[in-house]
Amino acid sequence: MKKTVRVRFAPSPTGALHIGGVRTALYNFLFARKHGGKMLLRIEDTDSTRYVPGAEQYITESLHWLGIEIDEGICFEAPEGKGPLGPYRQTLRRDIYRKYVKQLINSGNAYYAFDTPEELEAKRKEIPNFQYDASTRDSMNNSLTLSAEAVQQKISNGEKYVVRFKVIPNEEIRVQDIIRGEVVFNSSIMDDKVLYKSADDLPTYHLAHLVDDHLMEITHVIRGEEWLPSVPLHVMLYRAFGWESPQFAHLPLLLKPEGNGKLSKRDGDRLGFPVFPLEFHNPIDNTVSSGYREQGYFPEAIINFLALLGWHPSDEQEIFSKEELIQAFSLERVSKSGAKFDYEKIRWFNHHYLNEKSDEELYQLFRPILETKVEKISLTKEQILQAIALTKSRCTFVADLWEQTDFFFVPPTEYDAKSLKKHWKEGSHQMMVELLEILQQSTWESDVLNQTVMDWIAQKSYPMGQVMNSFRIALVGSARGPHIWEITALLGKEQTLARLQKALKDIAQ
Repeated sequence: MKKTVRVRFAPSPTGALHIGGVRTALYNFLFARKHGGKMLLRIEDTDSTRYVPGAEQYITESLHWLGIEIDEGICFEAPEGKGPLGPYRQTLRRDIYRKYVKQLINSGNAYYAFDTPEELEAKRKEIPNFQYDASTRDSMNNSLTLSAEAVQQKISNGEKYVVRFKVIPNEEIRVQDIIRGEVVFNSSIMDDKVLYKSADDLPTYHLAHLVDDHLMEITHVIRGEEWLPSVPLHVMLYRAFGWESPQFAHLPLLLKPEGNGKLSKRDGDRLGFPVFPLEFHNPIDNTVSSGYREQGYFPEAIINFLALLGWHPSDEQEIFSKEELIQAFSLERVSKSGAKFDYEKIRWFNHHYLNEKSDEELYQLFRPILETKVEKISLTKEQILQAIALTKSRCTFVADLWEQTDFFFVPPTEYDAKSLKKHWKEGSHQMMVELLEILQQSTWESDVLNQTVMDWIAQKSYPMGQVMNSFRIALVGSARGPHIWEITALLGKEQTLARLQKALKDIAQ
């Protein structure tokens, strides 16, 4: 009987969720949905020294905002966790881990080690490139060299110890990775990794995540390539327990925009883009890190962008809905090599998704911004919708709508010097005086206005560019904005004439 696909995203609450972690969560989600499986979120909080208050809530809110739905475990809707296989925080699973630590010791696959930091440091000085392994363990202070009575006495006395995995040297470990194919390791290069620390009464990542994955019935472990060197240990641990190993898929790194090294917050700060989904206020050092949500990005733009950072579809399609991504996604089409983080491309995606939204949707998003810009909004909702329709193709973010439409709401009080220098030339003042008279007498319909003004320009042999740009500067304050007759239609006759009259007074002849 085929197993139900079960995947997990298992972050540590040590700070803001990096965009690389978001991509890992996304790929897990897409894979689970593609195969009719379940997506689980587990909080790996065994490292108390790095715990940051609020980080867990930040993680769940980020995934919720992005639409990465959690079926089981910790989530935005159920902060304490949901599902039958919890607890879903590792610090609540101490009793479970102790049982499996004991099992490894009793089976001879692990042992107690009582070496003090001073003893370990002495060995490092004595043996070049020292590591705790088959060649050195017999000379160390552990249960392999001590009697059972001595070991029990040390534990009873409360001496601190760790439990180490006993690696059998010279074994060839073969791992079939879905993305990378067969990967081969030799156990001789591995040290006897620490699995448990009595001082914390907690396991290390290597044991904790593996026990959790087994008990939570995880079928596929999809994670970053930084964990690839640890795979042989994990395979040996599964074998030591007598458990079936999940299938592994190790994702490529997200690289700096230049391609040389892993993407970091420093790169974002240097080049002016966020590396976190939401703004994060770190209570430890009081730093604030920028987020994509607060900068005006749409979640669907981020999801579309991230999906294509490392995965490529079978054709040249770039725009995907979430449902289309689910249908198209496959781990076999994930690249082995790192993906450059093209921060300009994500802006392109946001521009696309902004223009996919209806004018009504954009109005609802723009209205709160507008209310902070003007005391009294002089335009009706219908006029604002028209202004949005005229300008949204020039916008990447909702906030850009103000920059593109401000002149509809506020008449110009000054005029752009560069625009004046380029377009308000000798004769412009007289042309605008004549244009004002024509507009005052004309029927206020765009087609009629256009034809009347074009006939006048032709009759006078005036340079059309100079006339129309001078007129635009008078209405807008600079040489920008949509088609001039679209502007006049929205402003109306009274406002258009008032602005032209003001410009004739304010701009030097």
